[in-house]
Amino acid sequence: MSIVREGYIFIFAAIDIAIILYFTDNPHAAIFFTLIACYFAYFFRNPKREIPTDENLIVSPADGTVQDVVELDDDDFVREPCIKVIIFLSVFDVHVNRAPISGDIKLQKYVCGRFRPAYKDSVGFENERHLIGIENDKLRVTVTQIAGILARRIVSWVTLDDKLEKGDLYGMIRFGSCTEIVVPKSVEVLVKKGEKVRGGETIIGRLKN
Repeated sequence: MSIVREGYIFIFAAIDIAIILYFTDNPHAAIFFTLIACYFAYFFRNPKREIPTDENLIVSPADGTVQDVVELDDDDFVREPCIKVIIFLSVFDVHVNRAPISGDIKLQKYVCGRFRPAYKDSVGFENERHLIGIENDKLRVTVTQIAGILARRIVSWVTLDDKLEKGDLYGMIRFGSCTEIVVPKSVEVLVKKGEKVRGGETIIGRLKN
């Protein structure tokens, strides 16, 4: 278990406030901010994951609950009939995002938008979001990080033409969010609505022979 670097400013700020409050005779408030620091350490955690090595397997890009699995006629990057898996992340889920397949980033797009609750059906079209398209010699997929009512910052650690290995960290969304992955219909989707998934570890699809 480790903590991503974006978390340290939140953790140390809460600890500093707790120390100041303790030495100014506000022990109850100091305890509160100590608990906040512990929560930030928990939220920004980056647990180790066992990444499947089979190239035909697609893993979940995020921890959370499958909110829906829908068919699409087309996708700007996949460019063929496809399937979208929508994953809702609560404030208690791991919030780092992982590459669902190995490949090169051939598309990167950031779209400004609103900050509606991440469980709403329309957030993928209305909310602020960051999309990457990953391509290898077998398939193309798109992964979209979507901000929510509490998630006011999408963090990306990659850029166009970067190469990712399956399970690599590529970004995170702060404090409650939604992640979508779009795969071609040549992929057999193995998850269903309501199922819990773990980023980099849960197999969400298998490339059909």
